[in-house]
Amino acid sequence: MTIELGLMLAGMLMIGFLAQWLAWRVKLPAILFLLLAGIVLGPVSGVLDPDKLLGNLLFPMVSLSVALILFEGSLTLRFHELPGIGHVVRGLVSYGAVTALLLLALAAHLVAGLTWPIALLFGALACVTGPTVNAPMLRTLRPNVRIANTLRWEGIVIDPLGALFAVLIYEAIVSRQEGHTIGIFLATISCGAVIGSLSAWLTAFLLRRQLIPEYLHNYAVLAAVLLAFSVSNALTHESGLLAVTIMGIALGNIRGVHIDDILDFKESLTTVLVSLLFILLAARLHWPLPDGMLGAGIALFVIAQLVVRPLTVAISSFGSGLNWRERTLIGWVAPRGIVAASVSALFALRLGALGVAGAEALVPLIFILIIGTVVLQSATARPLAIWLKVAEPEPRGLLIFGSDEVARALGKVLSEAGFHVMLADDDWDGIRRARMDGLATFFGNPASPHAERHLDLTGIGRLLAVSTHRERNSLACVHYREEFGRDKVYRLRNLTPQENTDRVALSDYLLAPPLFDEEMTHGRFAQMLEQGWRVKSTKLSATFDWPHFVEQYGSNSVLMFGVEEKGALRVASTKRELEPKPGWTVIALVPPQPLAV
Repeated sequence: MTIELGLMLAGMLMIGFLAQWLAWRVKLPAILFLLLAGIVLGPVSGVLDPDKLLGNLLFPMVSLSVALILFEGSLTLRFHELPGIGHVVRGLVSYGAVTALLLLALAAHLVAGLTWPIALLFGALACVTGPTVNAPMLRTLRPNVRIANTLRWEGIVIDPLGALFAVLIYEAIVSRQEGHTIGIFLATISCGAVIGSLSAWLTAFLLRRQLIPEYLHNYAVLAAVLLAFSVSNALTHESGLLAVTIMGIALGNIRGVHIDDILDFKESLTTVLVSLLFILLAARLHWPLPDGMLGAGIALFVIAQLVVRPLTVAISSFGSGLNWRERTLIGWVAPRGIVAASVSALFALRLGALGVAGAEALVPLIFILIIGTVVLQSATARPLAIWLKVAEPEPRGLLIFGSDEVARALGKVLSEAGFHVMLADDDWDGIRRARMDGLATFFGNPASPHAERHLDLTGIGRLLAVSTHRERNSLACVHYREEFGRDKVYRLRNLTPQENTDRVALSDYLLAPPLFDEEMTHGRFAQMLEQGWRVKSTKLSATFDWPHFVEQYGSNSVLMFGVEEKGALRVASTKRELEPKPGWTVIALVPPQPLAV
């Protein structure tokens, strides 16, 4: 039995990885492939029976996994960012979310025949989108900046808030089912809030005072989250989910605590947990579904897609600066994701054990809604955006990995040439200087899971990896060549061809072509800037063409970029030698003292 259990868990890990990899390749939310994998393994083929496989461990495993998922999602909510997210997003995550919750609950009560408590719980779960499903869709959708920012911020903010709504309604249902008074319900809420707040404060205190070595930060936070969940549940029944949600929100907003590494670790751990969890949960579905359940699920999906979402967006965007085309697309895009699937399954397990009527319908209805919204919106959102004329044209912007003087010099000249430029790096001093130069920045590694959620790539279609870290440049090239295409990813050498080993040189060449010329490296570029070389942008004409430019500024000038008359950017690299033509704007690195004509 041990070997069989171990083999099954290892196989699930591999299937989960393949589902995540496939989602990355086709730029669709991974939850879709994970759910389909679980359905094939469970109700379709009968290979996987989670209840038989895990027995009494199933509920604790699901509970602890959901606790970590909710904590990781709550950790991303920043109160100081809320005032800047705009009128529409504030509406969507406040009175818009409440409106959606009530309308979905009404539909579930009338269409699926759910009791009001379960219908309200369905509404709370079904009104939540999230960055894990929004981000992949935005990459293929490529709407204009206002739409992209609205959808991105809605997913980030409503993820923890929606989870909080669902947990509170769940607590009310459990208290009523177990005959608790309103006082016990309030005590449960208070206990979860107090345990969560105290856990966040104590964790932040230990981290700020450096009482925990850095290599144990992730371990400590993981243990603290699970301990807070378990202790809160022990003190007051079913308050643990509220405790970890409050803990994540509080810890994410305490000043002076560096949580980026913790967040990266939690995101990586969540990826593993989500992969296992959704395969297990989907495998528990019974097929065929109970009579009328499939039809009710499809009807609820249609109502959510065609009635509730457009109406919610219309109410939330009333009086905003969005035009009707932008509101139409936002009203079409609202894929459901991790919170809805994981929390619904956990609640269904617990409520089913308590004998709550209708709890068994929660998971199939939510899963039908998830699959329906992801499939339909992934297939139709981009054509709809093009038809509405709110899709971004071919992305012309550049993501520059690095923030030192070389990256800033490139960023400034490209920005002055009219291109959208984003500098990304985890060097705070360099990012601060870039912001002072008026450049858009992202503080963090652009190839990290954190960047997957928070780095806005709207309008960006090229990568220039110019950081001082050769290995990180390579990772960024690998990450973004699938995102932008192999011909849109470039790197600035850190070593000359003579310093590279044959193996390193070959691997570097396969990753991305080196920028500019054979001898240009990051160190040489920085040294030339220190010696007074400057980046020069000049528009060529019939009377002042490229040979005239070289004659005036010197034959050792380094051509870096060319901007065609229609605005297309050409990048000089070892694979593509540019031949500037009259009408182009050339960007070159020129010596400090131009030669006399």
